Amino acid sequence: MKKKVKRRLILFVIIVVVIAVSIAVLRVNKKHTLPSNPSFPDSRTIGDGGVFYYDAESDTPDILVDSSFVIHFLDVGEGDSTLVECGGHFMLIDGGNPSYSSFIYSYLEKREIKYIDYIVCTHAHEDHVGGLSGALNYASVGMAYAPVTESDTKAFNSFVKYLDVQGKTITVPKAGDTFGLGSATVQIVGPIDMSLAEDNVNNSSIVLRIKYGSTSFLITGDAEEAEELSIVKSRFNIKSDVMKIGHHGSNTSTSEEFIKAVDPDYCIISVVEDNAYGHPHDVVLDRIEEYGAQIYRTDLYGEITCISDGKEISLLF
Repeated sequence: MKKKVKRRLILFVIIVVVIAVSIAVLRVNKKHTLPSNPSFPDSRTIGDGGVFYYDAESDTPDILVDSSFVIHFLDVGEGDSTLVECGGHFMLIDGGNPSYSSFIYSYLEKREIKYIDYIVCTHAHEDHVGGLSGALNYASVGMAYAPVTESDTKAFNSFVKYLDVQGKTITVPKAGDTFGLGSATVQIVGPIDMSLAEDNVNNSSIVLRIKYGSTSFLITGDAEEAEELSIVKSRFNIKSDVMKIGHHGSNTSTSEEFIKAVDPDYCIISVVEDNAYGHPHDVVLDRIEEYGAQIYRTDLYGEITCISDGKEISLLF
């Protein structure tokens, strides 16, 4: 009799363990497609802030609600879009392709972000400027930045038209310009030399360094090696804890000199799975890993959110 009870108890424990493991696997696979051998971060995090995994469809974690500074690297496929918020103030940097216009609209609507202090088009390529029309269709904007005021791209012209509806025009910033976003400070560190963009629009990309307390973030648009080197030579302080890798991880960007100057702990790559360009390129991934930085990609983790209290940075997926 005792042997039967013991067998039943063992069987019950096995069933409970199997169910628990199955639920855990389903929760991970529900939102993200992870690599077969994912390189999750170890205990070395920025400021020991931490790395947290959660289902984006669930309630917002308390750590996000209570934070003063949050930066969202949105999942917009083979494009870029970054939303920065600090103390009730917002800056939207790029909006992905035109096909993501409705996504950007819905994203802002869901969060009831009806006013954007700064909207930034890093450069005129449609995979960056296209979705900004959705933002302008929902929210009012304070100031709009772009490296040019005119372009022959349809997506950029649409961006200009939506600004015109709001009575706004584009301001072309200069390297060194600084402005506040709540208690955060934003500095334009590129482009340095617009002549570099004559043969390559990517090298007109607005590059921003955002500082909140002792933490810092670098947003690079599609800046390629020529622009990167001009920024390094300018001697602007570009050292940053978090770096948005340029041009979706293309081997045209993230030069050794640049990543050495930035010296990031975390690198974010905005990219879509199985894209036609082969992004991100292995040489870039290897270079980042050689410098000891953690890599996070939107094709693997979806939206990537960084939270800072001014001393420590935490990541949410």
